[in-house]
This record gives sequence, C-alpha cells and structure tokens, in this order.
Amino acid sequence: MKQRFIVFAAALLVSATLSAQKYKGGLVDKTVAVVGNEVIMISDIESEVQQMQAQGRSSDRDMRCTILENMMESKIFLMQARIDSLTVNNEMVESELTNRIDQFRTYLGGDEEVEKYFGKPLYRLRQEWRQLFEDQSLTQQEQGTIAAAIPEITPYDVKQFLDTVAVEDLPMVPVKYQLSQICIYPDREAASMAVKERLLSLRERVINGEKFSTLARIYSEDPGSARKGGELGMASKSIFWPAFSDAAMALRPGVISQIVETPDGFHIIEVIEKKGDMFNARHILLKPQYTSDDREKAFSRLDSLRTKILDDEIKFNLAARFFSEDPATRTNGGQMADPATGSSYFEIDQLKPADYAAIKDLQVGEISEPVESTDNEGYQQGRAGNLVYKIIRVDKIVPAHAATFENDYTELQDRVRYQRQIRAIDEFLEKKIKDTYIVIDPMYRECDFNRKIWNDKF
Repeated sequence: MKQRFIVFAAALLVSATLSAQKYKGGLVDKTVAVVGNEVIMISDIESEVQQMQAQGRSSDRDMRCTILENMMESKIFLMQARIDSLTVNNEMVESELTNRIDQFRTYLGGDEEVEKYFGKPLYRLRQEWRQLFEDQSLTQQEQGTIAAAIPEITPYDVKQFLDTVAVEDLPMVPVKYQLSQICIYPDREAASMAVKERLLSLRERVINGEKFSTLARIYSEDPGSARKGGELGMASKSIFWPAFSDAAMALRPGVISQIVETPDGFHIIEVIEKKGDMFNARHILLKPQYTSDDREKAFSRLDSLRTKILDDEIKFNLAARFFSEDPATRTNGGQMADPATGSSYFEIDQLKPADYAAIKDLQVGEISEPVESTDNEGYQQGRAGNLVYKIIRVDKIVPAHAATFENDYTELQDRVRYQRQIRAIDEFLEKKIKDTYIVIDPMYRECDFNRKIWNDKF
C-alpha cells in the first residue's frame, strides 16, 4: 500500500507540473510541493504574498520561503485532522471570512477594486478564502488536540524544571502592583450638552450653504479625517461603531445626519457614496470638553476624602463603596482589576500612564494625590476611555524576582506546560515530516527553513 501511494503521489506531482497553467501576471503556475495527498502551487504562495502587499508589507525571497514552510506544516496538521475526523468551526470561518473581505474592501476601496487587484471576481475570492479558513480551523484544532494530550503538569514536574534549568534562565517575574481607587467623573451631562449645541450650530451652517469639508478641517477632533475634510474613504460598515454605520447607511447622499453618539464622541455625518454595505462619508467629531472648574471640584472632593482616610476617620474601602463613581470597582472596596485578564495584579505596562505616574514612588499603604486619568470604557476596542479623576492606594507591591516554587507556582506551571506543548507539536511534526511522502521543488533549495528536515525532501 505504501509503495502504491508513493507511485500515486509521484504521478500527481508530475501531472500537476505538466498541466501548468497561466495565472495573474503571466507567470506559469506549477506545483512547488506535494505533502502526502496535498498539493501546494506557486500561485498559492503568490496569493499570500499579494495579500501581504495589499496591507503594506514588503515581500522578498525569505517571505516566500517562510510562507512555503508554514503551508507545508499546515498540510501535515490538516491531513491528521481529517484522519481524526475533526469538524470545521463554521462560525469561526464565517467570521474570519467576513473580516478579511471587509479589510480588503476598505484597504482597496470597494468590491470592484478588490476584484481588480486580485484579478478574480469576489465570489471566487470568497470560495478560495473560505476554503483557506476551513483548513485553518482544522489545523488549529489539530494543534490544540496535540497540545491538550500532554499530561497535567504536577508539582513534581515544576520542581524538576527548577532543578534542571540554569539560574540565569529562570523566568523573571516583573514587579507587580495591587491597587485600589476612588473615582469621580466630571459633569458629563453638561459637557455632552455643550458639544451637542456646537454640532447643531455646525449642522445649521452646512444646511445654510457652508462646505461640510471646510468645517470638518477647522473643527473636527478626528485628526485622521479632519485634514481630508472629514472624509473617511470607501469602507465596510462593519469597521465603524454600529450607531455610526446605522446612521450613515440610512442617509441619502448629500443629506446631513442628526447628531450621532458613539464611544468616540458625537458626530454629524454626510454620506458621499454608498455601494451595498459599504459607504464613503464625511463626519465632524466633537468630544465632550471639561473645564478647569470641573477638575478643581473633583480634586477638592478627592483631597478631602484622602485626608479623612489618612486621619483614620473612614476606611479606604468604605469610602470607595460610598463615594466612588466607578461601578466596576466601588462594589469591592475600590480594588482594581485588569479588564483583559481579571487579575488584581498589574505589571507596569498594564497600568495607564497617568496611574503609574501617580503611584510609582509610593510605598504599600500610601495613597496618591488626586490624578486625572481615564476609565476602562472601550478597552477591548482599543479606546482610551472616559476622563476620570481618582486617588489610588497601593495595596501590595511584589518586587521583580526570579520565579520561585513557593511564590510563583502558577507562572512556573504555565511555563512548563507551554514548553511541553511546543515540544509535543514539534515532535509530531518531525515524525510526520519524516514518514510522509513529501517532494519540494528545487527552486526553493536555497531557503533557510526553520526545520532542516525539509532539506531531505528535495
């Protein structure tokens, strides 16, 4: 059976090579690698290169070598996933497919430009990319299956790791802080009302004949679009906040929207063009502005609370419960948590710059002076958050140190688990590469592959 398979695979390689065809750019397409019963064409590699170039990345021979090696590894996992009868995560595939299409439509300026750039109709691109994401889904699941098969890491495993690793190679645990805060927000309602009045005035000026683009250049607080007269460029509606997209898609070209609120601030919008679920629009963005009076009032309240806490008239956690205006922390006495991990310990780069500047010279138990900072609203979308005034108490400082069994068992357990997962995946690949029929075209002989075992397959 093995010999018959080798003959079949060799015939497949010869057949694919002989049936070379023209593809975009007039180059001859051909098979550059056979991995088991999977084939990699030169057009597959160039398609990946083309997508990277569309996103502004430069390409060279090394990139093509890396792409080929990644593709061959993926084919190994893909074949095993099919043997293991793994099923495609269709929800993930459709989500990734939509994101990719929307990205290129936005980068290149619409469906027609995407088709022109790739030299294929959009439905063909959808088919090809859907297949890629289906293969990716199976590949990732197979990698997860291999990683999950390693035995649970025990305290003995962690101790063995500590006994065998050199002192200078021990994981370093960076300094960590545990913090609590009391927050006061400025009068957002008054500031929002003032912004709305300014936007209504600007909208009236446009309706009365002034150019939207001129006013956007002067007044908009979106620096990326303001210098272009507020124009955003043709883009998929999915890349904008839903409220913004819904308002824009409901407008006729040339009509000025009512005020639209998003987490970025307040907007008025003028649609220039719509194509399907894409649009090009101008907007003027204004953000609520707060006065020095807001700051002075908040700082005065916070300073008064800080004094009472230091004089032991009230406990910090009780003051946080009664007076803090941050709903995420006041219910647990003001204790802060990283919104990304849920941990109550922060490394320096996980702290907001203003927060770290306020506490970097404090000792455990000390409370900062009032500071102007931001909250975590929009954190997952990469936004800076809303303005907030706060005082911060340092509850605990864990100095930077080499990891120890007693104090950092979880971190060490994660390190050992990760190392064994990587080793298991590497061993799986090395064995499968050795045992699988693989042929690589000599045109890639000069590639400096990460796995030298590929060099036996030319």
